Amino acid sequence: MRPARGFTLLEVVLAVGITAMMGVLIAAAFQTGYRAKELVEGEADRYRALRTASDRMTREISSAFVSDHYDTRRFRDQNDRPTNFIGTRERLLFTSMAHQRLYSDAKESDQMVVEYFTKSASAPGGQTKLNLMRRENSILDDRMDRGGVEDVLIEGIKRIDFSYWDSDKKDWVDEWDTRRIEKKSILPVRVRISIYAVDETGREARYVTQTRIVLNTEIPRF
Repeated sequence: MRPARGFTLLEVVLAVGITAMMGVLIAAAFQTGYRAKELVEGEADRYRALRTASDRMTREISSAFVSDHYDTRRFRDQNDRPTNFIGTRERLLFTSMAHQRLYSDAKESDQMVVEYFTKSASAPGGQTKLNLMRRENSILDDRMDRGGVEDVLIEGIKRIDFSYWDSDKKDWVDEWDTRRIEKKSILPVRVRISIYAVDETGREARYVTQTRIVLNTEIPRF
């Protein structure tokens, strides 16, 4: 009868080394997969935020309006009338009929003041980021640029660029202001929204959408 033979020290060391190497490879594979999952989910969340914000802005801008029906004794100056459309490349302030009432007994109408603009905010690591903001005021008063509630539409963009289609010039323009005499009664036919943000490759990408304004002429006084 042959005596039982055990493992040598070299065989044990080799077995332990191979097992440890396999464990490291498996852990690295799981870590790579987890990072890829986080990257895909992060990009999906970013695209979802861009799409949701673009859809909301498109809906609200398409319902923009200006009206000549207001109390001239209270609003004596054309610049202070409660409805206007004031747009630059980086900011858009206007009155819209796209207000959504969240409560059935709320003393609110379909009208509201909306403003889109960018604002710097603090980010982890002591850095700053640029957020696309939305301000809404359901009350039309003598100061469109004040009041209401601010919310973040998109976090961490590079910039935003608004353009307005001038049907007379047959071209896009960078500004539109119904407080001016020549623009008092008309709105741009279309508004182009360009949002610049960093994509999954780390490069700056441009996301563009357009919306058509339904009521692009002033609502007259009755």
